[in-house]
Amino acid sequence: MNFEEIRGYCIVKKGVTEGFPFDSDTLVFNVMGKMFALISPSGGKSPNKSPQMNLKCEPLQAQELRDIFEAVIPGYHMNKKHWNTVILDGSIPKSEIERM
Repeated sequence: MNFEEIRGYCIVKKGVTEGFPFDSDTLVFNVMGKMFALISPSGGKSPNKSPQMNLKCEPLQAQELRDIFEAVIPGYHMNKKHWNTVILDGSIPKSEIERM
């Protein structure tokens, strides 16, 4: 998935708002005032040059996803218990990213 697909998927969910509260390059999605996803329109390049996004997750599920997918790592600059960074390198099916 790319930035436009992710934004389109998130913004149509009931009660979701978006904004740039931190800087002009990190789009944050909120529901009821709580962050659940962050992504950079410019790609937010990971060390392997693939775009990435941060997704909030239940702690047990966060670890399970890291164990299953190499492209899911502890949340970059986030509470690693509750956040995962998903590297958008094409290795995770679109349906799984949407489920996350």
